Amino acid sequence: MIKIAPSLLASDFTRLAEEVKTIDNADMLHLDIMDGHFVPNLTFGPGLISALRDKTDLAFDTHLMISNPEDYIEKYAEAGSDYITFHIEATDHSHRLIQRIKNAGCKAGVSLNPGTSLKDIEIILPDLDLVLIMSVNPGFGGQKYIPQINEKISRLNDMILELDNDVEIAVDGGIKLHNVNEVINAGADIIIAGSAIFGSENPYKAIEKFRDAGE
Repeated sequence: MIKIAPSLLASDFTRLAEEVKTIDNADMLHLDIMDGHFVPNLTFGPGLISALRDKTDLAFDTHLMISNPEDYIEKYAEAGSDYITFHIEATDHSHRLIQRIKNAGCKAGVSLNPGTSLKDIEIILPDLDLVLIMSVNPGFGGQKYIPQINEKISRLNDMILELDNDVEIAVDGGIKLHNVNEVINAGADIIIAGSAIFGSENPYKAIEKFRDAGE
């Protein structure tokens, strides 16, 4: 079954606790951590995640779009993250970082920018719980989905099937109701959507529409 993960980045930051309550039918809450260095934007840190942790039972999917992610794993785990995903482009020691995430009690994910080859994660794929495919260039919300990413998702799905393990494929960027079917058909397990959910009149109903599309 497809999982839906609304991206907090698209919510109204003046009323975050209320916004989170509108999506309690989702499966996960996607948390984009940007440092203004690895990507050209700044968002929030572990303090905000910790403040939201007792406001919802949703799994926290923390996406580190930051340089030197190895310096922050324990902080984001302690804040309440269930998944911690780092960018393969941001570290030279990906296997060590995966083990640190798991030792901190979280599921480990790795993310790839649109131009990054799947070959870069082939050796670590058996150790992962999640692979996050970026379908836009990271750093800003509201971008259009890059259609060539469908082939990348499909190839990753084939790699996982060959390994016969339970790695989930998440896709983030530009996903709307009009294109979600093609993303799912390519092999996605987790749909991350921001403005299409939080920007709708009724986020709860928007999630149900995404879920219906997945069925």
